Amino acid sequence: MSLTSKAVFGGSVVFTISIISYVHWKQNYDRRRMREGVYRDLDRQEQKTQNLKMLQDQITLTEKYRDVERTEMIKAEGKHNN
Repeated sequence: MSLTSKAVFGGSVVFTISIISYVHWKQNYDRRRMREGVYRDLDRQEQKTQNLKMLQDQITLTEKYRDVERTEMIKAEGKHNN
């Protein structure tokens, strides 16, 4: 084989190995990203559940506070009317 044909053959081998290596790396990278996406979704769902629980707790506390306020206003009006 001539030197030129050896160089072309060597270059094509290097190029082919490079392409195959890149494709394998990219597949592994994409798999990792997809798996991380699942974990991020689970974290978001957990955070949403916690936020909804906190919101419900705040609503309950607000209702209790308003009930106490109404009771105190009724007591105060009763004292002023006597």
